[in-house]
Amino acid sequence: MQQTEWSPSPLGIAACGIFGLMMAVAAVTLVTDPPGRVFTIIAAAGLLVFALVSWRARPKLAISNGGLQIRGPLRTNRLEKADIKIIRITEFRRIGRKVRLLEIDTANDRLFVLTRWDLGTDPLDVLDALTAAGLAGRSAAP
Repeated sequence: MQQTEWSPSPLGIAACGIFGLMMAVAAVTLVTDPPGRVFTIIAAAGLLVFALVSWRARPKLAISNGGLQIRGPLRTNRLEKADIKIIRITEFRRIGRKVRLLEIDTANDRLFVLTRWDLGTDPLDVLDALTAAGLAGRSAAP
């Protein structure tokens, strides 16, 4: 049976949240200079917010009846098959490694870009599942 929903790894989200809490505790108890304390608290708050938003947006992408659901931090976007113009993989080299993005372009000129973090797996595998579900033709851009 083919996978029908994708989301960030719960372990990765938990690690971000735990590291954010550890940074916050360290900022309050260990950092003695005020500017360093402020920057450490801001970084800790950023990690905690990132973990909360990532948890809230689960599952990030799901195949629903006749279309897709793309969940964000505040709302869920529902795309019918007719609303989807193209689904493609974009690959580029970044810091010595290849990065793949899943791009979903809609008929009303909206572009959804999903990373490996968002999907919890390789975007190529997701494109294969979407193609098998009849939602995408295989298209890759260099």
